Amino acid sequence: MQITAEKQYKGIIDCVVRIPKEQGFLSFWRGNLANVIRYFPTQALNFAFKDKYKQIFLGGVDKRTQFWRYFAGNLASGGAAGATSLCFVYPLDFARTRLAADVGKAGVEREFNGLGDCLVKIFKSDGLRGLYQGFNVSVQGIIIYRAAYFGIYDTAKGMLPDPKNTHILISWMIAQTVTAVAGLTSYPFDTVRRRMMMQSGRKGGGYLAFPVEKSICTLELNVESLMLSELGGLLVWTFHDSISW
Repeated sequence: MQITAEKQYKGIIDCVVRIPKEQGFLSFWRGNLANVIRYFPTQALNFAFKDKYKQIFLGGVDKRTQFWRYFAGNLASGGAAGATSLCFVYPLDFARTRLAADVGKAGVEREFNGLGDCLVKIFKSDGLRGLYQGFNVSVQGIIIYRAAYFGIYDTAKGMLPDPKNTHILISWMIAQTVTAVAGLTSYPFDTVRRRMMMQSGRKGGGYLAFPVEKSICTLELNVESLMLSELGGLLVWTFHDSISW
């Protein structure tokens, strides 16, 4: 069913106002359980794998005399860490997207009753492959995102006169800039992967073509909301950085 123009969200404010009216206030948190469960292992795996990959890519590299190799090594370690961690947590990211886009009032209007119901139904319909729908595009996007997210930040921070004693405000400003660059660069991949996630468990649809329903308005986040959603991650990152350098 093609959504009409009057039913489409006109921006963040319109979305925030209409969701509680049309779906109930708790719909703001629909899919959040999957996000909470996914968040902690994702962050832990990202930081753990990044340190391991840095040992591989940056072993014996002098950041002062081999800057470009140092920069490339940071990009590679960040991208590889993101891709590796995604392999473990992707089904939860998939479920979060499907639940967030499953709009309507509770009951018959919704496709899923919760996280477990979503995972079980998709697995029964499409098998394990269904839970990894869109993974190929996602891994490309996460490599670009994490390469910029970790790589550019580590390079910028490492080139400061005294990285270990950098004021936390400066670290936060670097992190904010890097997150904006990473988000804008990888955003097209994020849009495509979420559309592919919506195809799982349904018949028809190709790489980019799928049944456009009213739920897709909830799915297509704009860049402004993406930047706002990264604030929590920035705080975690800055705190981790302040105790690890």
